[in-house]
Amino acid sequence: MELNNLKPAEGAKHAARRVGRGIGSGLGKTAGRGHKGQKSRSGGYHKVGFEGGQMPMQRRLPKRGFKSHLLKYNAEINLSELDQLGLDEVDMLALKEAGLVGQMIKVVKVIKSGELTRAVKLTGIGATAGAKAAIEAAGGSLA
Repeated sequence: MELNNLKPAEGAKHAARRVGRGIGSGLGKTAGRGHKGQKSRSGGYHKVGFEGGQMPMQRRLPKRGFKSHLLKYNAEINLSELDQLGLDEVDMLALKEAGLVGQMIKVVKVIKSGELTRAVKLTGIGATAGAKAAIEAAGGSLA
């Protein structure tokens, strides 16, 4: 085998469609575009979403909602998950090792959902006002 003998597999290559090259080719005169109209002209087509002058769908519907691209870095855990963890000191690394938050998470906040029966010291983790009160009532603290 030599480089000058290499060629593509049989049927792998197709002849290019040569339009406007005479009546015998089947693609002469109008070159497969039919007669007249916007689609037959060069450069003549509509923009995406154009509905022939009718008010397009993206303008008929109301603008609504917003989703922050930073959400993938934020997480929340509840008091009952914190209780089941069984640790006296909890930080971001402990939560990631326990699988309570994902590896990409940068900000964690404790929410008041469930019960906390043990004293837990939180380091580098935020908490809502209700969750903070519940943690301090159980004898824990936030740092």
